[in-house]
Amino acid sequence: MSEPTRAFIELAYDGRPFHGWQRQPHSISVQQVLEEAFERLTRERVAVVGCGRTDTGVHAAYYVAHVQFAHNPVGTDRLPDWDRLVHKLNGVLPPEIAIFHVAPVAANAHARFSAKERAYTYWLHTAKDPFLTGRSTRIYHPLDVAAMQQAASLLVRQGDFGAFCKAGSGAQTTLCDVRHCSFTQVSPSRYRLDIAADRFLRNMVRAVMGTLLEVGTGRREASDVERVLASADRSEAGKSAPSDGLFLSHVAYPQDVWERKAESVELGA
Repeated sequence: MSEPTRAFIELAYDGRPFHGWQRQPHSISVQQVLEEAFERLTRERVAVVGCGRTDTGVHAAYYVAHVQFAHNPVGTDRLPDWDRLVHKLNGVLPPEIAIFHVAPVAANAHARFSAKERAYTYWLHTAKDPFLTGRSTRIYHPLDVAAMQQAASLLVRQGDFGAFCKAGSGAQTTLCDVRHCSFTQVSPSRYRLDIAADRFLRNMVRAVMGTLLEVGTGRREASDVERVLASADRSEAGKSAPSDGLFLSHVAYPQDVWERKAESVELGA
């Protein structure tokens, strides 16, 4: 009898058909679809644990999850190796979910708690483009890019980000270490926000983006970000930006836990 096996899964998904990552009692989620696919192929009911929860409509260009098997699922005629399992998973999963890589890891490796950094990208566009629908947020007003860049730089700090946390989220702490935050114009009509931190609060990136948009459209000054942060009050920050343009883009682990194998897909590009 083979030993219990824990494996990390690298994947990407288009969040539009799903009600977020986490299982819901009456709605389809990414987690549910993955668990059903693994059960179908390995004939074992398993729990797929994600590196974080994405909300309804939010995408992942790169996502990591782990799964615990009671017995090693590969090494048989039907599933000779992990690459064959990946191939078969992609065959049964819907087109909105793609598995890049599955590999065994140490028994204490955890997709969520072992991660040391995560990064998100938020895409915006100003020119109508049917191929960006649901994957980038259209803005109908000119943006002051310099002011948004200045405001974004003020978010790079260790501190309380409660002003950007969804009310009632139940977070035990609202302290975060934001290590990078930049706003860039990548073409005449395309823009992106890139933000990386040790952890993110619920709805945090969308609240940050909504606040930066208020700066970019002249409804508040870039320096207002300092006051918003100091308030730790969600009502002081801007309205949450739509989910359309938001992608989880990177998850990093210590090398002794997991070394990234797959490359992310720039779904928003």
